[in-house]
Amino acid sequence: MTELVTTARALVAEGKGILAADESTGTMDKRLTAVGVAATAESRRQFREIVVTTPGLGESISGVILFDETFRQKTSDGTPIPRTAEDAGMLPGIKVDTGAKPLAMTTDETVTEGLDGLRERLAEYVELGARFAKWRAVIRIGEQRPTTRCLRANAHALARYAALCQEAGVVPIVEPEVLMDGDHSLERSEQATGDALDHVFAELAGQGVLLEGIVLKPNMVLPGTDHPDQRDVAAVVTATLRCLRRHVPAAVPGIAFLSGGQGDEAATVHLDALNRADPQPWRLTFSYGRALLSPALSAWAGREDEAPAAQRILAHRARCNGAAAMGRYSPELEDRLEVTASA
Repeated sequence: MTELVTTARALVAEGKGILAADESTGTMDKRLTAVGVAATAESRRQFREIVVTTPGLGESISGVILFDETFRQKTSDGTPIPRTAEDAGMLPGIKVDTGAKPLAMTTDETVTEGLDGLRERLAEYVELGARFAKWRAVIRIGEQRPTTRCLRANAHALARYAALCQEAGVVPIVEPEVLMDGDHSLERSEQATGDALDHVFAELAGQGVLLEGIVLKPNMVLPGTDHPDQRDVAAVVTATLRCLRRHVPAAVPGIAFLSGGQGDEAATVHLDALNRADPQPWRLTFSYGRALLSPALSAWAGREDEAPAAQRILAHRARCNGAAAMGRYSPELEDRLEVTASA
């Protein structure tokens, strides 16, 4: 258990966050196609090699979540990608859920699957170098949603996953994501997020999960993307911190927010503002995917000679978010790093 606590704290170390590079094959293929790159196993490998070999990335990134395919691939010099990440100072992690599927007897709600055979898969991933894992639950806000049935089903699955991870010596990232999609208000988002967190922590306790050995990956409390009142940064910070203080035990070492579809800079600005508020019992950091990787992917677009530029842009976005995780981000820092990235 001591190793779990040490790893969890390392994942939320000061000024560092977690890079979510765990897109499924289908999702990654769509993103490659969108920038004009043929979607193949090799093109996916090439981009993820660019990611894990980015110079200095480990200064701002504590861990990298990888997909099963990537976890088994090697860089062009024959080194396994997880080992390459660890050599660069980033703990290798693995997405272990098998996706959200329709939840029986509900309308437009899902439950995340993947518990069957998880103990055996975790043992294999540990042999391949995994130090932590990720499981994402998806919660939608809508008319009479989320239902208690949905919240219970997803919280129970998250807790069973977390217990199996800790049994294997792997730190579980617990991710109950309340989606931004919809026309709900900030207040409705706060209520749904609090309800989801209550169910999750009740189930974690029931499964005997050590809270000091997990990382929570929640959404920030934001109004729905179609709501007419897109609240300012101060309102988002107030609602998010109030929700977390009411529903997240202090034993949790760190909260690594997902970006949830926010724009690159909006996710950074919100994180910075959260860290400028009064001290909290947990470290507040990030676990971003698109908000870090999309600019780099667009810069690379399959062109070998643009790989260094893509890496500079990725390192730049990571540094910006690392600064935000300490409450030290500013537009001036953004401008200066942009110049560096494009040099």
